[in-house]
Amino acid sequence: MTKQIHLNGFIQNSPSPHSIGLWKHDKDLGRKHNTLSYWTEVAKILEKGKFDALFIADVLGTYSTYENSHRAATTHAVQLPAHDPLVPISAMAAVTKHLGFAATISTTYAQPYSLARQLSTLDHLTNGRIAWNVVTSYLESEAKNLGLKDRLPKELRYQRADEFLEVVYKLWEHSWEEHSVVYDKNNDQFADPNKVHLINHKGRYFNVPGPHLVEPSPQRTPVIFQAGASPKGRDFAATHAEAVFTKNHSLKAVKEYTIDLRARAKKKGRNPKNIKIFLMILPIVGRTEEEAYRKYQQLTEHVSYEGTAALLSGHTGIDFAQYDPDQYIENMETDAVQGNLDMYTKDPNKKWTLKEAVKNHGLGNGTVKFIGTPEQIADEMQVWATEGDIDGFNIAQFYSPGTFSEFVDYVVPVLQERGIFRRNYEAVTLREHLFGKGHVNISDEHPARNGLTV
Repeated sequence: MTKQIHLNGFIQNSPSPHSIGLWKHDKDLGRKHNTLSYWTEVAKILEKGKFDALFIADVLGTYSTYENSHRAATTHAVQLPAHDPLVPISAMAAVTKHLGFAATISTTYAQPYSLARQLSTLDHLTNGRIAWNVVTSYLESEAKNLGLKDRLPKELRYQRADEFLEVVYKLWEHSWEEHSVVYDKNNDQFADPNKVHLINHKGRYFNVPGPHLVEPSPQRTPVIFQAGASPKGRDFAATHAEAVFTKNHSLKAVKEYTIDLRARAKKKGRNPKNIKIFLMILPIVGRTEEEAYRKYQQLTEHVSYEGTAALLSGHTGIDFAQYDPDQYIENMETDAVQGNLDMYTKDPNKKWTLKEAVKNHGLGNGTVKFIGTPEQIADEMQVWATEGDIDGFNIAQFYSPGTFSEFVDYVVPVLQERGIFRRNYEAVTLREHLFGKGHVNISDEHPARNGLTV
């Protein structure tokens, strides 16, 4: 069977969050992210294109590493304002039947008991279309505004995240048995209390007796996304993730990532193919290759250099205001997002100056750009999916939601004609979109289902 490609739209509840400065473009409507009509339009576009899900990124702080100030982030709308990622989901679910929704929520600052309720509620309301992108949060400003003196060290963040997931797995998978809700009018019994259990979790970071506040939702456990790039992040993903999100501009680096991640998953006792790997791409479509490259050049004219420098500084935890723009950036480690740094400091194909890195990072968050006709973009997607062992793509935007519209109208039909992307949805739940009809619940090999006692 021909390998099937999966697609997510990549967005954030913020104006032009991943192409800094594109809010100035005449076709960009990202400034309307504070309206329901914007979100329902985005959802309808992606469902028309038979996408698996809308992946909603998020941060809980300002990009204040650059110059030790929020000035540049505020001036250039660097993921600021940043509205809540969960709130628009119900509205989008109401105008769609199949599109999934993957919301980003931090284990460093959320509480497992309340988050389990939020996501279970949404899984009910969407009839099983919810995913959770598990992050541990990298911004210093997040830590300080949420009650910590400093950002937690990476090792502690992942230790807390491991226990956080242990708690929510117990709530989702082990607190309410199947058929615990009986709707027995004759005996005045809505649910059987003998089938609803305390979880009695006592750990280093959390003490949660339970029980879960919500009866089992269609998927029970939402689809688990993760985007770890550091060794600790990759181990975490190999343990927990059903899908991972990565970005790069080097096919060689992507190959190395997928080989490493699948090897880690195998060591954890999991089937490596039970983790779907999504690569972020920025597709720039033209009727001809020349037109596409002209479009690319025009888009770069809208990018804010200072705003992007603030974004890259926040991503990496390094204040690039202190660096010479012509300085090469290499051999750097960070306690923030190592993947955003590795794209430039460990690129096997190129040495990057700061100026070059900023210019690249400002359009599509630094990810690979597929530029050309619909057929050329489809060609690139096939090559990267096959040679890079990628299962799917997160489609980033330059102007919103026009990037999605152009991709759906021009590239999706080519993928469908080649037999590598669905023409119709076969099921309803998000997990079924990813793993096939009938795969509603998390797999038996996953730690959510095994190795836990109530």
